[in-house]
Amino acid sequence: MPALKAKRVIHFVWNTGWYRGVMLRPFWGEAFFILSVPGEYYKKEGITMNKQEQLDGIRNSAMEELNGISSLKDLDAIRIKYLGKKGEVTAVLKTMGSLDPKERPLVGKKANEVRGEIQEAIDKKTTELKAKKQEEELKAEKIDVTLPGKEVELGHKHPLSIVLDEVKEIFLGMGFNIAEGPEVEWDYYNFEALNLPPDHPARDTQDTFYITEKMLLRTQTSPVQIRVMENQEPPIRIIAPGRVFRSDAVDATHSPLFHQIEGMVVDENVTMADLKGTLEIFAKKLYGEDTKIRLRPHHFPFTEPSCEIDISCFKCGGKGCPMCKGEGWIEILGGGMVHPKVLENGGIDPDKYSGFAFGIGLERIVMFRFGLDDMRLLYENDMRFLEQF
Repeated sequence: MPALKAKRVIHFVWNTGWYRGVMLRPFWGEAFFILSVPGEYYKKEGITMNKQEQLDGIRNSAMEELNGISSLKDLDAIRIKYLGKKGEVTAVLKTMGSLDPKERPLVGKKANEVRGEIQEAIDKKTTELKAKKQEEELKAEKIDVTLPGKEVELGHKHPLSIVLDEVKEIFLGMGFNIAEGPEVEWDYYNFEALNLPPDHPARDTQDTFYITEKMLLRTQTSPVQIRVMENQEPPIRIIAPGRVFRSDAVDATHSPLFHQIEGMVVDENVTMADLKGTLEIFAKKLYGEDTKIRLRPHHFPFTEPSCEIDISCFKCGGKGCPMCKGEGWIEILGGGMVHPKVLENGGIDPDKYSGFAFGIGLERIVMFRFGLDDMRLLYENDMRFLEQF
């Protein structure tokens, strides 16, 4: 019920009467009036005033809670409590349907005012807390610029990659291209096309990982040569580096996985002299200009004639040492002239074209290059070893 000041009323009403819908009856001898309020007025005004008082209480409660919080999490909880879908201000607005149509604007206006005041206070508190949090983070992340920086450790190439890249550069400089082929290979490309039919005794010396009767893990990168000849007309100058697989026991000089670099040149009038000159340039570039090579007769099914190539020991200069076992020479690869039947299998006329081929074991030349006596060091990923390169 609205409060009425007696001083204001007494100037207008001295006898029993009505003022703004309220009956005033003077009580003589006292400085106050007895007020009689009709029941209908009391009901309407009472509900309106109760809602407004409730909203004032909500606002005061929200302001009091906002003054006591110290984190953004608590601040969000207050926002939900008072302004959320199930918040206290929203709850008051949901009851407006029960008010008299004339009173709804008053309560709605009051609710919007309270909502705005609470939201403004929340925004202000949010700004304060974020600024405080940023200040604390800056203090915690303070950097002493006078301290020495931490050294950034960069990776480097593996010994196999170091030498392989050098070999590639040497042959690229001589006009060779780099060719690649599948590691899971057909028996035809790995053996038959290279003049190794199913009953050939040379197959007994290559323990092979078979996947099916006709499919296997390649034992050499020579199949790439057949694939290149099938798809390219001479002249051909390629090297084919890659991983190969054989069923060998692991020891200081053997592994079931290792790397080969096969090379091949096919053109008109290619001779053994071209093979010798190419490999001599390769050896000098890799081991030094004083390096010499020698060719020893040998037999390979896919070349005819065939040879093994030795280089003069780069450690003792050919005088004899433990590395070359006192011989002054070190075997590094095998090669020869491409067998005519292999040329035919690659779709090339052996009467018109000739060629040479060679194969290098990457691990072997890496061990010579860095003076290693155990190839297992190259695969054990021991950082104490790898960090030396």
